[in-house]
Amino acid sequence: MKTTKIAGLDHIVAWDDSEQHHVYLDGGDLVFKDNEVVHVGPGYAGPVDTTIDGKGFMAIPGFVNVHSHPFSEPANKGLTEEYGSDKLGQSSLYEYLTVYGLAPEDAGPSTQVALSELLKSGVTTITDLSMARDGWVEDLAKTGIRAVVCPMMRQGVWFTQNGHTVDYAWDEKAGEKAFEASMKTIDEAIKHPSGRIGGMAGPAQIDTCREGFFREAQQEAKKRGIPMQTHACQAVVEFYEMVRRHGRTPIEWLEDIGVLGPDLVIGHGIFLNDHPQIHHPHSNDFERLRDSGAAVAHCPTVFARRGMVMNSIGRYMNAGITVGIGTDTFPHNMVDEIRLVCYAARVFTGNYKMGTTRHAFEAATIGGAKILRRPDLGRLAPGTKADFSLVDMSHPYMQPSREPVRSLIYSASERAIRHVYVDGKQVVKDGKVLTIDVEAATAGLIEGQRKRLATVSQRDWAGRDADALSPPVYAKKDRLPQSRPVT
Repeated sequence: MKTTKIAGLDHIVAWDDSEQHHVYLDGGDLVFKDNEVVHVGPGYAGPVDTTIDGKGFMAIPGFVNVHSHPFSEPANKGLTEEYGSDKLGQSSLYEYLTVYGLAPEDAGPSTQVALSELLKSGVTTITDLSMARDGWVEDLAKTGIRAVVCPMMRQGVWFTQNGHTVDYAWDEKAGEKAFEASMKTIDEAIKHPSGRIGGMAGPAQIDTCREGFFREAQQEAKKRGIPMQTHACQAVVEFYEMVRRHGRTPIEWLEDIGVLGPDLVIGHGIFLNDHPQIHHPHSNDFERLRDSGAAVAHCPTVFARRGMVMNSIGRYMNAGITVGIGTDTFPHNMVDEIRLVCYAARVFTGNYKMGTTRHAFEAATIGGAKILRRPDLGRLAPGTKADFSLVDMSHPYMQPSREPVRSLIYSASERAIRHVYVDGKQVVKDGKVLTIDVEAATAGLIEGQRKRLATVSQRDWAGRDADALSPPVYAKKDRLPQSRPVT
């Protein structure tokens, strides 16, 4: 085993087990043997194979991303930043994402682009919610990231025929086939020789899966000792669809069928009955969620684009609800996501204390690790995995450096993250991803989007093309009117 010492770091965001939170250690060493941290603090005098000068750097724990769609989301760039369905709760789920989604053969380049962005922003663990496909596990493993595959499976798909109502097409046989493929993929991931790939059960959405489907997924998750994640409370349409079907809110229904508990991760957990955009004073979703032990995957960017926000990370975490952070959409920049977590909560509540840096940073580290049942992630302490980033304290945006975590989140973002290690191996050096051919992946993504956009009108209920669905910011012209001569 090889022992590496990063000596004399300006700062280490270290884990204080006695206090159960992160602390700053200044002027310390970070030492790891193979893929495990063995020392955090000053004065390491043991034998080492390699010493790296840590002066001018801050070591932070690797971010744990608990909800991401790297297969589909990178290709939505330029399309979904500011368009939703006016008559479907301002969501983009029912009218936009169904027509833009990439073809399966283009999943590889798209995933690589997303993972390159995640690694550069300090993410060392990703939860990938995609459809099961051949080669998926190996594609993730090759990037060097630590990954949890969550193959989404469902029995129904939603669609709209008019832009103001949502219908569902149900196919139980297709659901069974997807379930089998998902479990096979999860088992492949768990057995992967890298030891960096895990699994999570994934009934895709609360409104596209039946009661028995959820229960069977939970049983399979329990057999494997893994959590389960579903999309729930993510849209106004979904909330009232569940009330229409069952006379129960999404949270009430999950509780009724016996899956609302410590095994469940709810992405995105926004539209509870007391949310200001929902008028349903006849339930107590927040208290049910709090008491259940279920966790929430919080991804503010995609919802902020539609004028939606969770109420709020401070409220949830202060009540004891476990919250993790995810990058549901592009750009896959975890530091930017953390910053928006804070700002959105403060603006929404009118209270700067309801979205603190500590709320967001801990959700992105130890909150995510708790959701994944990995106490060896999201923190820097002896016995944890050597997943961490080195932040360049000399970067102009990090200065003045009175409070380095705040400087990173609110000013420097990923620009100051210079080096990233996963499982003791360097995957980002001097801001460049070592494990992905980013130029080739980007070219593949561009071509995949081009092909998909050419057929958008075939999938849209009104036969519109991409420009009609998502008009450009400015009109395109071949030429401008002649300017008057200057006199």
